[in-house]
Amino acid sequence: MLQEKIQQYSEEIERFVPQSYNDVEAFRLKFLVAKGVVRTLFEEFKSVSPDQKRSLGKVLNEFKQAAEQKYQHLHEQFASNKQTSKKKAEADLTLPGEGFVFGSRHPLSLVRKEIVEIFKKLGFIVAEGPEIEDDWHNFTALNFPPEHPARDMQDTFFIKKQQGNDIALRTHTSSVQVRMMENGEPPFRAIMPGRVYRNEAISARAHCFFHQVEGLYVDKDVSFADLKQTLYYFVQELFGEDTKVRFRPSYFPFTEPSAEMDISCTICKGKGCAMCKGTGWVEILGCGMVDPNVLENCGIDSSTYSGFAFGMGIERITNLKYEIRDLRLFSENDVRFLSQFETELI
Repeated sequence: MLQEKIQQYSEEIERFVPQSYNDVEAFRLKFLVAKGVVRTLFEEFKSVSPDQKRSLGKVLNEFKQAAEQKYQHLHEQFASNKQTSKKKAEADLTLPGEGFVFGSRHPLSLVRKEIVEIFKKLGFIVAEGPEIEDDWHNFTALNFPPEHPARDMQDTFFIKKQQGNDIALRTHTSSVQVRMMENGEPPFRAIMPGRVYRNEAISARAHCFFHQVEGLYVDKDVSFADLKQTLYYFVQELFGEDTKVRFRPSYFPFTEPSAEMDISCTICKGKGCAMCKGTGWVEILGCGMVDPNVLENCGIDSSTYSGFAFGMGIERITNLKYEIRDLRLFSENDVRFLSQFETELI
């Protein structure tokens, strides 16, 4: 019967294991040529009774596909091996090797590493935390009032809205500061590098995600003078001793008093350009003395301890250091852009 023949040949195809390309060619000649097994079985199928054609037709088509797929797979396998062997035989063993092509570190990684190394000299450790945060660590413990714009849907990527404890992608690495103060005892001296997320339109100057480095120092008798000298040292180490610095009064919920720090534009050297909008100054970070409410929220006695905090965007620092004018280049994975930066052997 036709069905028995199909079954027999199917088992033969399944068991078939060639030892060479000639065996694969013999398989093709037996099953797939004009007078091969597949064509012969289709000729026999014409004489099958109408009530069996439907069921046998499906089985026969599956058999044909199995034979073709088996041949295609074996053909590609042995043809590849044959080509490789041919190339090996033709190789000139006297030629020098191709060598290794080393990649380069991402500019954001380079700048982050440099920032970390500078603050390590001042005794700061590196602390990290989760990128998905609850309301307490991201907003409430940091003295954000309930009506603050950062809590709105249009400013923050919320994952889950639930009464009293929303879950969101963190908007700053300040949440790591809260976790550190909750789980330890002063003094604290740490920086918190990491990725943060904000619901902003993507442009040459903004993105929906970026990278921050925040810093925290809490101890007895910490003053604003300590903050200023720490940041003076950081700027001179990163941008050079001739870089000018200025502080402007500002407001942040989690620091009081607060300030924004500007440096003389590294691109135009203070003369005025598009990067500094003609002013000769570029803002690089926000800072201030830790608000007593934040210390109390984290279980630290604000009458005994004080501290300062600061935060900067790594992209902004990288823009100034390498004179990059489009923020989007950092996340487009364009090798032409990335290969321009320092190569490090690890």
